[in-house]
Amino acid sequence: MSDINIGNYFIKRVIELEKPFSHAQKFFPDLTDEMLATCQRELPKGQITAAGELEMSFHAFVVKTGKHVILFDTCCGNDKERPERPAFHKLKTNFMPALAAANVKPEEVDFVMCTHLHWDHVGWNTYLEDGTWKPTFPNAKYIMSKTEYDFWDNAYRTGVKSPHTQAFEDSVQPIERAKQAVLVSDDYELENGIWVEPCHGHTPGTFVINMQSNGQRGVVTGDVIHHQIQLRYPSMSTSADDDKDAARVSRTALIEKLAGSGTILLPGHFPTPTFGTIEDNATGGFKYKYAEK
Repeated sequence: MSDINIGNYFIKRVIELEKPFSHAQKFFPDLTDEMLATCQRELPKGQITAAGELEMSFHAFVVKTGKHVILFDTCCGNDKERPERPAFHKLKTNFMPALAAANVKPEEVDFVMCTHLHWDHVGWNTYLEDGTWKPTFPNAKYIMSKTEYDFWDNAYRTGVKSPHTQAFEDSVQPIERAKQAVLVSDDYELENGIWVEPCHGHTPGTFVINMQSNGQRGVVTGDVIHHQIQLRYPSMSTSADDDKDAARVSRTALIEKLAGSGTILLPGHFPTPTFGTIEDNATGGFKYKYAEK
């Protein structure tokens, strides 16, 4: 499923990449052989390869509310210097044609909302033109956590070298220089029915984005929940989490709050069909139920 309605909001998933990403036990260091076997047996087809690799998607969500066109997270981006991530170094993807196929022109986007500022969530914030990084969405305000921005600004200024500080340089700073960045607190509300909720841990300023329309609810979870393994085992933090203990607490609390509520998840990396709800699992933990359009 590539699109869904939440009340009066129309949501379209725009895929940049969908591929095996990493071995499960490398990405989830605390995942035992027994846990992995359980997940391979219980999780829906297309989540883990026979070799134990995680199937993951890198995508954005377009939301049309009737008032605004909003883009949630912007994937990896083209031409970005990511030598520490060879599979993502200087990509040439069809994200922009895919966005056009979703009937969205760059100039029509009113807001870009970033759940956090990791390299694979801000890449299409900018594009390269004549050696200069420019905002991809010229009329948009880019909504970012001030806590998150300040953390990566400090890391960049102190000389920390990582894909995330590279992304700060090529995908975040140009937005600030163009005066299109809006740095917000944890209680920010974009419009009636769309607001952020802090879920710190994966990064210091990570938030999820709640949506509510006509009695239905959805939530853009970013990297608070990377993979369905974390529904079966909510305590499972990743090698990518900045603070694994804080991530565990915020993730578990979010999963327990959403379980059985009917809230539609818009997760940052769940592969097709992506949209679904969290339900109790008779054999332990929780499970994912794909949404029906």
